[in-house]
Amino acid sequence: MKTISLRVDDQLLKETEQMVQHIQLTRNRYINDAVQYYNNINRKKLLQQQLRKESLMLRKESLSVLHEFEKLDDGD
Repeated sequence: MKTISLRVDDQLLKETEQMVQHIQLTRNRYINDAVQYYNNINRKKLLQQQLRKESLMLRKESLSVLHEFEKLDDGD
């Protein structure tokens, strides 16, 4: 496990201290859980962006193939 130095706004630290006391977690565990949660949210956002991009690419290719098939049908 790595150690990092973290600068936190006074108000945020105060709220964090109150929260960890209330839910009975260590500050370290609380911050680790928060970072993991934030990583999960951002991982999902990145996946959504990637899926959206690939979906648009696939849609364009599908339309192209459909037009080619229509040309073959018109040739009968």
